[in-house]
This record gives sequence, C-alpha cells and structure tokens, in this order.
Amino acid sequence: MTATSEPVQEWGPFGRPLFDDPSARALSRIGVVDVGSNSVRLVVFDGAARSPAYFYNEKIMCALGSGLSETGHLNPEGRERALSAIRRFQILAKQICHGGLTAVATAAVREADDGRDFCDQVLRETGLNIHIIDGTEEARLSAQGVLLGWPGSYGLVCDIGGSSMELAEINDGQVGRRVTSALGPLKLRDIKGGKKGRRAYINETLDVLKDSMGSQRNRLFLVGGSWRAIARIDMERRGYPLHVLHEYRMNAKSIHATAAYIAENDLDTLRQRCGVSSSRMSLVPYAIDVLKGVIRRFKPHDIAVSSYGIREGMLYEQMPDRLRERDPLIEAARFAEAKDARMPGFGKSLYDFVLPLFSAYTPERKRLVKAACLLHDVSWRAHPDYRAEVCFDNATRANLGGLRHSERVYLGLALLHRYRNKREGTRFENLYDLIDERAQKQAEVLGKALRFGAMLWMDASGDMGTLKWRPKKRELHLHLPASSEALFGEVASARFQSLAESLDAETFIKIIR
Repeated sequence: MTATSEPVQEWGPFGRPLFDDPSARALSRIGVVDVGSNSVRLVVFDGAARSPAYFYNEKIMCALGSGLSETGHLNPEGRERALSAIRRFQILAKQICHGGLTAVATAAVREADDGRDFCDQVLRETGLNIHIIDGTEEARLSAQGVLLGWPGSYGLVCDIGGSSMELAEINDGQVGRRVTSALGPLKLRDIKGGKKGRRAYINETLDVLKDSMGSQRNRLFLVGGSWRAIARIDMERRGYPLHVLHEYRMNAKSIHATAAYIAENDLDTLRQRCGVSSSRMSLVPYAIDVLKGVIRRFKPHDIAVSSYGIREGMLYEQMPDRLRERDPLIEAARFAEAKDARMPGFGKSLYDFVLPLFSAYTPERKRLVKAACLLHDVSWRAHPDYRAEVCFDNATRANLGGLRHSERVYLGLALLHRYRNKREGTRFENLYDLIDERAQKQAEVLGKALRFGAMLWMDASGDMGTLKWRPKKRELHLHLPASSEALFGEVASARFQSLAESLDAETFIKIIR
C-alpha cells in the first residue's frame, strides 16, 4: 500500500506527513523581497513548508519612508540603497531560489509620488517586478503570516512598519476585518507639535481604528521590527533567560513598565545591551506610545510577539488548505527526522510504544510527546559529551512555529533526558524554571522513555513490545515479544529501571512466546 493510500488511522490524529508531498515541495526555496518603509529584506524559505526554515535572510535598513510626509518622495539616499540591495538580491535569488522570487512594496512606496517610478527603475535594471500592495492587503498578508505560526488562532494582529500600522482580526484560522493607518514611527517622527501634537494624533487615529474594528479583547499579536525591539527591551528589563522573540508573551502591565524603563534609560546604552540597531532604536519611543494606545483601547487578555508577518503570509498564501491545517511543529519535526535521523520513520513506532505512559495527557501535550519522538535521534552526529545539551539548545532556539516558550523548554528537557539521566550541571539550568517542577518531572519521564525505547530499535515497523502503566498501583509493565528478548540486555535493563525510578514505579517484565 502506498503512503498516499494508507488509511487515516494508520497515522493517527496528526495525519500522513505532507512535507514531501508535491504541493509542499513546490514551496521549497521560495524567495520573497519585502520593500518596506524602513528596511528592504530578502527571505528564502526552505524545509517543511508548513513550518519553514530560513534558508537565507538578509536585511538592509534603507529608511525609504524617511521625510516622506514633508517631501512626498522617497528618501533619495534610501532609494539608492534599496536599489543596490535589490540588485544583489536578484543575483542571489537566481542562484538559490527554486520556486521563484516575489517582491512586494508597502506604505512608503505606495504613498510616494515617485513610488511607481522607483518600481519601474527596479524592473528595468533587475528584471524584478515589485507589486505595490494597499494597506488592507498588507494587513491580510501579515495576519496570514501569524496563522502560519498559530493555526486556527484568534485575536487581533497589529503590524507596524516604518510608515504605517495595520490591524486585522483573525478568528478560527480566518482573516476578518482589516484597517490601515499612518501610525508608523517614521511618519510620527514628522508630526508637528512635538510630543503633545504627536500623542494627540496617535489618540485621534486610534479612536478611529477602534470604531472600525470594534471590541477585540482576545490575544494581541505584534508583528514588525519596532515591536520586536520593544520585546527585546522587555526581556532585558525582566532578565528573561530565553532570548527567542517568537511567541514571547507580555501583558499591559509589562508594556507600561517597559515604556517607563525606556524613558529613564539612555537609548544608545540600552540598544547596545539589547542588541538593537541604532536606526531601529531611534523609532522605539514613537512605537511604544502607539502600543500603549492600542492596549488601552483594545484591552487584550495577553500579548504575543510574532516573528512571522507579511513574508510568511505570502508563503501561506500559496499553501493548499490541507497543508494550512497541519500542525507546524509536527510537520517540521517529521521533516527533521526524514533529513537527519539514522532511521527515518522510527519516531512513529516510538510514539506508539511510549504513549501508554501519557494516555491522560491533553492533545496539546501529546503533540509535544509526538514531536519528541520524531526528534529523538536527529542530533546523533553531535559529540556524545555534548549531545544532550545540543538537543536542548536545538529545541529551545530552533525556528519552530506553534511552540510557546514553556513548551520549548519542556521539549528541550525531554530530548536532553533522551541522552542524559540528570539535568543538573548544564549551562541551561536558568531556563528550567520557565516550567514548573511537575512539568520538569514529566519531561524527564518522557526523555527516559525515549532513552529506553531507542534500545529496542529494530526497524520502523518492528515489534518493540508494549508498555503498560498503572499509575494508581505505581506499576510499570513491559511485555516483549520473543523476537525482541535478546535486545533487552544489560544497558536496556538499566534504562528501563531508570524510567521506572522516575515514575516511582515497580517493574514487571513478561516475554510473549
């Protein structure tokens, strides 16, 4: 029976892998050029389309929108820098892009009197056709970028660029109402009347946006470089240990605390501590005023930073619905297993073997068990002395969608325990407290189950035996077929006992003849 004709139940709730499906392979090495008001960027996607890796990512800060409010034209110096960058990007794309190169321009180019002339010049000199999109289309694509990372999510997407800010509502995986505004920091910098005039303009504009969008008290998703810079500063203020911006969470109280922190610190010193460029940092004071106003009006229940935006939204636009509906974490883990594991496909057998230990888990937690099984062997090339730490580092810092920071740490700890009994003594101990002691213990159990299951390795379809867990009696039962009895040697037995100790369980072993 072929993979495409296998019954759904063969693959369980996660479905048949789609990363190698022709519709997914067609999305490999897709290149996107984003001509923004502040920066011009080339991104080339690769890997599992549903959770793409960044094969290439280059950004040039051009400030095309600087002075636009006064002159009506693109910043001349920025225009030259952008044209130079696009020449380079076009040459790179011819070498590395399999799926073509698409370019879009946003607020600065669409508003400038010479925006069309700039695009025509790019076409003449490079052959690249830049599509100028309007504000509501920009909002839609940014919202779709958020959906790439959070399938089926709901809330309000707020995308800030240099010259504009867009809002879009998402509900159950669909993009709803959308609005655009001139609340970009480059525009706000040119508002007359100083701080008082700027805040009056922000308040007036946000009131109009609130009337258009209505009540939006769900999650607020922040998209854009200025929001990410604010998130970095929030991390610095809090002493937050995991420096991964995607899925970083804040609330209204922390935003106000960070606004005060920005106001009381020297910006140049702060930007150096936080790793923010000087051009980006100069826009942060304007952006934080906008963010405070957005929070005051829409009162979100929490705030999540999204590293995915318009560029990822353009990739999402090309996905078939069946791929959009997939879990990005699972698809990425399957891709990693197929590419790097010693025996691709064994992760599925391992998941079936260890699942009885976690039958009471929620679907959200079972997906982490599934991901751990798929990823349990992808770091085997690392030096044995460092393999456990490499696993933890990969899980917590990899470009993966659909993972909260706490889930990254849980997954990282499970994979660390795949290669190491104890978690003490690593350089990552400051991250463990992002999950509570109970979750740390559950991750240990999962890791030790993977560690033991790997000892019963035959092939992806081999009979590994059966685990049975009786939590009330604290009994761990292992039923092995006679064909696997010889695999249960001294090391395997020690790892089985280590698993039982983590469960505080008595062991029972039965050979099925």
